[in-house]
Order: sequence, then C-alpha cells, then structure tokens
Amino acid sequence: MEFVLVSLLNGVSYGMLLFMLSAGLTLIFGMMGVLNFAHASFYMLGAYFAYQISGFFGFWPALLMVPFLVGLLGAGVERFGLRRVHRFGHVHELLFTFGLAFMIEEIVHLVWGRNAVDYKIPPELDTTLFTLFNTAFPAYRGLMVAVAVGMMLAVYLALTRTRIGLIIQAALTHPEMVESLGHNVPQVFMLTFGMGCALAGLAGVIGGNAFVTEPSMAATMGSIVFVIVVVGGLGSLGGAFIASLLIGIVQTFSVGLEWRPLELLGPGAAGSVVAQLASLKISQLAPILPYLLMVLMLIVRPRGLMGVRED
Repeated sequence: MEFVLVSLLNGVSYGMLLFMLSAGLTLIFGMMGVLNFAHASFYMLGAYFAYQISGFFGFWPALLMVPFLVGLLGAGVERFGLRRVHRFGHVHELLFTFGLAFMIEEIVHLVWGRNAVDYKIPPELDTTLFTLFNTAFPAYRGLMVAVAVGMMLAVYLALTRTRIGLIIQAALTHPEMVESLGHNVPQVFMLTFGMGCALAGLAGVIGGNAFVTEPSMAATMGSIVFVIVVVGGLGSLGGAFIASLLIGIVQTFSVGLEWRPLELLGPGAAGSVVAQLASLKISQLAPILPYLLMVLMLIVRPRGLMGVRED
C-alpha cells in the first residue's frame, strides 16, 4: 500500500509537469495546426532564464517574469520567421521549427556552456509538505501540482470565457469571416504561438530545478511531450491532461517494479534473445513504455484519446 500511494503521488506530480509542457504544444497545434518541434527548446530556455533571473531577484520574480519573456520570444519567432514560411505548407513549418531547435541548443551552449547549471529549489520550498507511511512528500512537488492546476484553469477560462479566446477559436475554422469582422488574424496566431511558448517557459521554471537544467533537457523532454500529444489526441487539451497523468503514473510505477513480465516467453536457450528478454525487469523497460503506449494508440485509435484535428 505504501508503494502504491507514494508512487501515485509522485506520478501525479510528474504528470502535471508533463501537462504544463504539453499544454503549450497542444494549444499551438489545436489553434494553428503547427507541430512545433522547437517547443521543448522553449522549455529549456525557461529553465535557463529562471536560473539567471533567480540569481538576481529570487525564484518568485522569475516565476512571473520568465513565462512573459519566453512568450515574447515565441511571438517574435512566429512574427518574423514562422509566418514567412507558413504559406509554403506544413513541411516547411516542420523544417523551420526543427532547425530552430538546433539553433537554440547551440545558443545555450555558447551562453551557459555544456554542463548543468546550479539551478536549485528555493530554500523555503525545500521542505516536506506532509509525510505518508514515513515517506516525505516534498513541498516543491505540491507547488508543481498547484501551478499546473492553476495554469489549466486559466487556459480553459481564457479560451472559453473571454473575447480573445473566442476570437482565437473562431480564427482557426473561419479565418476569412473573423478577418471580415475587423480582427487581425495573423496577430491572433502570433498571440497564440506566444501563449504556447509562455506555457513551455512556465514548465521550465518549475521543472528546471526539480530535475536538471542542462542542454540535453530539451531532447529528453521533447520526445516525451510528443508522445503525450499523440496519445492524448492532436489539438486536445483534455486529452493532453489525461495522457500526461497516465504516462507520469506509468513511468513512476514501472521504475519501482522488479517483476519480469517477459519470462512467460519461455526459458529459451542460454544466451539466446528470448532468454535475454525474459531476464528484463519492468524497471529496465520503463524508458520505452511511453513509446510502446504511443505505438499501440496509433494502431488502435490513430486520433488519440480525444483528438479533435485530422491533419
């Protein structure tokens, strides 16, 4: 029981971090139809910006300033880069964001070096929130969950209860009509892309010190976030939320399990491939489980759990 409850709490907190990161990519694709390969790079920039700003002003000012700065940078990328290649189709958009990801990584190498930086959890949050079965649950993970829930509610209310949110949704399906009503559709898309990047920056502020802030963090999280978007359904925030929790919990549970599920394949000959597979524990298979889940989802339900776009 202790293992189940503790792993569940850790899995939920990790899943909420994944949702903070995947929500921005889902928003951009759902509103604009752009699959941003550089999204995890904005997450990395959020972590590095937070490290730099928190060194001067502290963690809390960084939590407020960094999403705005990353969102402003994302809006600039859309205005002066992505918008110019948009008319050539989705392939050119993918190539542009793919190259942008490599460029951001090289800039990080030049500015902060190739080693991890010392971005720490603030002392006031480096405590225990509560104890469960003699296992301490960190206060910072509680903040992670609270920020993710607050972000989810803010995005939902902004898209469904505000005028700009209704304009953004209308511009997706009926851009000509929205433009005929006097709204600047390219500016709406720029705002949407900036909002998505700001959410990635927020995830970087929260996740950068919870894990490790290093140049490879974009590649590490980038693959997971695309798995979440595919499993949840392209363009669905609700699907991204469910998929984030599912993958967070599955990975957290699998890391602590020592079972050998493949031993049912049979003993096999010594040194054979079957014998080697049968000797693998679930904890050793943990890194590939999200990708296995994605492959199964594409086979069984290609649109994902709650997919709303078909392109």
